[in-house]
Amino acid sequence: MRVHQSGVPFDDPSGDRLRDWLGLDRDAFYDKSRVAIVPMAFCFPGYDAKGSDLPPPKICGQTWHDAVIKALPKIELSLFVGGYAQKYHMGVKTPVTDTVADWRAHAPQRFPLPHPSWRNTGWLKKHPWFETELLPVLRARVAEVMDAG
Repeated sequence: MRVHQSGVPFDDPSGDRLRDWLGLDRDAFYDKSRVAIVPMAFCFPGYDAKGSDLPPPKICGQTWHDAVIKALPKIELSLFVGGYAQKYHMGVKTPVTDTVADWRAHAPQRFPLPHPSWRNTGWLKKHPWFETELLPVLRARVAEVMDAG
C-alpha cells in the first residue's frame, strides 16, 4: 500500500532489500535512463480477505508488458522478481524456489528472484544459497551493466 500511495515502485522496505541484493543505491536504482522497473500489475490490485496482496490482474500483462518491453532500448539484464513475473516473462511453470534455484541456467542475462517482501524472510533463511551463491554473481553482473552504461 505504501508503494501505491507514493507512486514509486519499491519505495518500501522490500525496495530496500531489493536494492541491497543488487548493490544499488536509490539514485542508481531510480535512474530511468539506466533502469526500467516494469511491474506486473501497473497498479495495486488490493488485498484478499486474509490481508495478502491480490495477484496482478492478467489484463495488465496482456495489455502492457509486451508493448513496454518492445519500447525499451537494448536490455542487457532482466530480473524477474517473484513467481508472477517468472511465469509470465520466463514461461516457467515451476515454483519460485525451483526457478530461483535454477538461476545459473538463465544467467547472466536473466535472473529469477524471490520477491524481496518481509513475508519471504523465512524463505531466505531456509535457502542460504541465495545469499551466498546467487547474490554475489547478481551484484557483479549489475555492476558490470551499470558501469557499461
